[in-house]
Amino acid sequence: MFPSRIWREKGQRYRLEASKCKKCGYIAFPPRLVCPECGAREFEKEVLPDTGKLVTYTVIRVAPSQFTDEAPYAVGIAELTNGVKIMAQLADCDVENIKVGMEIVIEFRRVQTHGHHGVLSYGYKFVPKWY
Repeated sequence: MFPSRIWREKGQRYRLEASKCKKCGYIAFPPRLVCPECGAREFEKEVLPDTGKLVTYTVIRVAPSQFTDEAPYAVGIAELTNGVKIMAQLADCDVENIKVGMEIVIEFRRVQTHGHHGVLSYGYKFVPKWY
């Protein structure tokens, strides 16, 4: 990921900032310019909760080159306590112990290192609540 993209997405990546439509209340994550529900263009910032339940997941056994040292790993979709669904990698758990419906906590973690200069990219990952 390029450093300029990391900078543009820092609100959603580092602080879990979403946008809430002022007209209908729809919460968009990542933030949008136009509400997909009503077409309005006025939003307010909404910080997402850091807890939820795992809705579905998949295990990646043959990973892309930048993640080969992590394989096998799981990526899942969780429904947060406010109803918003987001996707992230599951961390700190054996892929054999992951279950749909398990409670998760979102933690801020290093995602990858970019290029020969070693620019670190951070983001969020799901961690089982029992961790």
